Amino acid sequence: QVQLVESGGGLVQPGGSLRLSCAASGSIFKIYDMGWYRQAPGKQRELVATITAGGGTTYADSVKGRFTISRDNAKNTVYLQMNSLKPEDTAVYYCNADLRPIATMIRSPDCWGQGTQVTVSS
Repeated sequence: QVQLVESGGGLVQPGGSLRLSCAASGSIFKIYDMGWYRQAPGKQRELVATITAGGGTTYADSVKGRFTISRDNAKNTVYLQMNSLKPEDTAVYYCNADLRPIATMIRSPDCWGQGTQVTVSS
């Protein structure tokens, strides 16, 4: 069974920084794209950033220049460095992976972590 486990959320003041991590574990044949999404209260889940296995990245306009996504393929881990945080960044942040598990060998883009809360407030 494949699991994604996020860590690194918390409470931070406006202008501060946080680094989120997400480790994929279990019997995985290959991980393709990985990404971060977020969901604020009363809003739909939205894309924050994605990264391909080769390191290609995309960002939501709202986080460009402030957030950086990276990954360590040897550790099956993706990171999100968040700088210059704003109150509107407050949300539950979810990790996502497009992967092929050994058990089924069926590629699926719908592997999600449990979420980690990020609160930006003074």
